[in-house]
This record gives sequence, C-alpha cells and structure tokens, in this order.
Amino acid sequence: METVSHHGRTTAYRRTDFGDGDPVVYVHGSGGIHEIWVHQYGNRGDRPAVALDLSGHGESDDVDTPAGPETLDAYAEDVVAVARETGATALVGNSLGGAVIQHVALERDFDAEALVLCGTGAKLGVHDELKRRLADDFDAAIEMVHGDDMLFHDAGPQAVADSKETMRAVGREVTERDFLTCDAFDVRDRVGDIDTPSLAITGEHDRLTPVKYHEYLAEHLPDCELAVVEGAAHLSMLERGESWNEAVDGFLAGLE
Repeated sequence: METVSHHGRTTAYRRTDFGDGDPVVYVHGSGGIHEIWVHQYGNRGDRPAVALDLSGHGESDDVDTPAGPETLDAYAEDVVAVARETGATALVGNSLGGAVIQHVALERDFDAEALVLCGTGAKLGVHDELKRRLADDFDAAIEMVHGDDMLFHDAGPQAVADSKETMRAVGREVTERDFLTCDAFDVRDRVGDIDTPSLAITGEHDRLTPVKYHEYLAEHLPDCELAVVEGAAHLSMLERGESWNEAVDGFLAGLE
C-alpha cells in the first residue's frame, strides 16, 4: 500500500499498473476497504487501477467528523488527494463511494474524465431497522446487509464470509457513520449539473440500490449510460467481475 498526506492525515491506496493510459480511482462503500475492487485492480487488460481506503477504513487515518455532509466532504478530500497524487482521470464509486464521487463532481475543483456510479443513487436513504441495528446490535446489522439480494445474489460462502469480516474490522462506529452519511445524501435537485460522462451500473438483483436508482441517474444526468449486470446484486463488481469489467472497460474505451 502507498499513502498520500493531505489535510493533516494520510490516505492509503493500492495501485496496479497492468494497463495503459491514465489511472482509474476506485472508491468503496460503507464498511468496506480497497479490497472490494480485487477484480478491477487485478484486471490486466484494463487501465491502471488505484483503489483507496477512505478515512477510518483499512490503513487510512480517521477523521473526527459527524455523519453527514462533513464526513462526505472529508471522503471527497481523500479521493481528490489520491487522484491528484496518481494522475487518475476517471472516478469509480460503489454505494457510499458513488455518493462521494458525485460530491466531488459537484463541489470540488477536479475535472474528471468520467464517473462510474455503481450500486448507488442520487439519494441513498437507509432503512430505519438497519439504522437501529447499527446503533444497538452490530452483528445483526452485518447479517441484515448480507441478506438475500442485498450485497450479494449468488456469491460463494467465502466471499460472504470475507465481506462480513471486513465490515467487522472496519468497526461499528465507522460503518454506522458511513450508512448515516448515505442516509443524509440527496442530490436529486443537482444531478443535472453533473455534465461529466457517466455510467450508472449495478446488479439486476440489487435490493439496496435497485436498478431504478440507476435508471434515474441515466435519465437525469446530462451524459449518462445505463448498464445492468446479470446474476449479481449490490456488489456486482465483486460478484460478477468479468461482466462488470467488460461493461466498464467498454464505457471508458468509448470515451477515447
């Protein structure tokens, strides 16, 4: 892992240089770390990949910010710092990560070549029962988000076990902060200002951020395509990595 220092903290990231062209930055979701993008930074036919740990996740320093806009802003700082350090021009975000890169597009002086909005939306409300479990019973919250067609549709038991262990390692406080930050996120009145070429993509079975969320993005962003990955749910890039990569690689190649 490499690091970049910014705003009084360090952000860790993993970079692989298998492909040609400018790097692509990958941003994980709530309770996750950079390893969720293993099928992307290991894709030897793709552009160089940079997968980071947001503040408080994995090997990155934490921030002392309340859930909501302040945390979203801190996470956006992480992404821009890593992108500038590595020369990345395209941003990919899953779930919370998708909210973060939308925030970058709206609020930061960073001219991205492209956005890939994966398993996300212009609004990311969180179910009250999940918020209750995050506050009172973290193990129950972890089980809830790993229910049928939530994070996964038909992943193997090892992938599910690894995902649960990652969330436990990130911890209750940071994971709760992530989900509450998602719950506060709503840019439906502003997505029309995001003129960066974009791709909205998720799994056909995604119950956390359904396909209709991505249809909304495709309809309301000025330049946005839609892709649906068969046989996958919220973590389509992990569950069906080959199909996901084919869709995203094709989108990025089309820009060139």
